[in-house]
Parts: sequence; C-alpha cells; structure tokens
Amino acid sequence: MTPASAPTPHAEAALPRLYVPEEVAAVLGCSAWWVKDRARRRLIPFTRVGRAYRFSDEHLAEIIRMHEERPAQTPQRPGVVPAPTRKPRARQQPETAAPTVRLKARPPRRMTKSLFGTAA
Repeated sequence: MTPASAPTPHAEAALPRLYVPEEVAAVLGCSAWWVKDRARRRLIPFTRVGRAYRFSDEHLAEIIRMHEERPAQTPQRPGVVPAPTRKPRARQQPETAAPTVRLKARPPRRMTKSLFGTAA
C-alpha cells in the first residue's frame, strides 16, 4: 500500500511541465523581463499560479508561432530578375531655416522681493 502523499506514476505523466519565465527566456533568447512584461500585458499565453507566471510546452510553441515572420510571397517568374529595392529617401532639412533667437533668463522672483520687510 502506497502513502496518500506519494505521487503515482500515472498522475505524474498527466501533469504538464510548467516553465518559469527565466527558462522561457533562455529558450527564446530574450530577457526574463520581456517574457514577464508580455505576459502581464496579456500579449502571450501563460498560466498564472498565484502571482507567478508559468508556461507549458503548448504556450511556448504558440509564442514562437506568434512571433514567426515569413518571407513575403511574391510570384516570381522563371528567368526574370527582380528589380532592386530602393531605400526610402532621407528627410531633408529645409534650406531656409529661420534664424535662432537666444532666450534670456529672467531673474528669480526671490531676488526682486526684499528679504526683510520695510523698517518701521
């Protein structure tokens, strides 16, 4: 007879492995702060145990899928060389800029008032 507190092999297999944010960050190659911040803002899936964020294998796979980027699907014809992409033009400063006016600081109010009242 096994004690009630001892886990059975069947119960251990049914429970999912939960990862802490530091482990998820190591797998994703980012900081634990990023993982916690995204979970706090509810941008990535997570499980909350008390006040702690925990992540299952399914959560981790979904996070990876969410942030996956695929190349643009452009139909390419065989033998056609794609046109080179142009860089966007840099924003140019207007040549006729107004002359800069230097501001002059005014004296503080405490300097204009007398420290001592009028003599009686």
